Amino acid sequence: MKFNNFRIKRKSWFRALFNLNSSILPVVWEKAVFFGVLSFFVCFANHFGYSIAKPALTGLIPTIVLSLLLAFRTNSANDRFWEGRKLWGMIVNTLRNLAWQIWVNVREITPDDKQRKIQNLKLLTVFAITTKNHLRGKIGEEEIKPFLSDYHYHHLKTSQHLPLQVAAYLGEYLYKESQQKNLNQYQLSSMQELINILIDMVGGCERILKTPIPYSYSIHLRQLLFLYCVLLPFQCVDQLKWGTIPFVIILAYVLYGIEAIALEIENPFGTDKNDLPLDQICQTVNQNIQDFIMNQNR
Repeated sequence: MKFNNFRIKRKSWFRALFNLNSSILPVVWEKAVFFGVLSFFVCFANHFGYSIAKPALTGLIPTIVLSLLLAFRTNSANDRFWEGRKLWGMIVNTLRNLAWQIWVNVREITPDDKQRKIQNLKLLTVFAITTKNHLRGKIGEEEIKPFLSDYHYHHLKTSQHLPLQVAAYLGEYLYKESQQKNLNQYQLSSMQELINILIDMVGGCERILKTPIPYSYSIHLRQLLFLYCVLLPFQCVDQLKWGTIPFVIILAYVLYGIEAIALEIENPFGTDKNDLPLDQICQTVNQNIQDFIMNQNR
């Protein structure tokens, strides 16, 4: 059994080397080729005796300075990515807790009470979907329509902030149940606190979305990257000769790849391969809610 698992891991590792779907290669290969062509002309001139090698250029942009800039850029983007993941983890957990509290605490006196409860449990799925679409700058009307009553659906179409409006629907439902004595004040306060947490989590995601890495910093880093890769062939050609070409291509790929990865994950709510799997997370929330309703109806 262990041997089979080892073989599977080896195959997965080898297959990952040639996986271009999630690779950064399609984004940076043109830059690497550009600097490879530049290196060819430098090597060509050096081969025919032109004094083109300039090892002194090594100190113009110290490698440690560029490394620190890239590390800061990558760490900042990575922090944003993981903060986004933690916020969505909190959203999922809070939705589950709220679903449990609604089902357990809200009393059912008439059949209509149960139907209202189920309809508002579906709003928890709608909250997850509208939050996802809100962060992506979309409405997603058709995606939320199956979970909504006609009144809620038409009213949401005119709302400017759908997650906030869905939270208002949930708060309104709980308040009405409290007025009808189907919910006591302690239970109401507990569930309202969960709704407040959901709103705070949406605000945290919006903070990430609307506070990008300063553009001047990105421009400065790109300028230094370009200058470093342009000067690199002149530094290496005297020692590496024609080997300068693959060396510069590989190094340009590595450096621009790091910068491209940071650029891709600094907004973790998009639809790229390396962004957070928000569609799957919303499907998980919906499945949890549906399983919960079905189990409680048995």
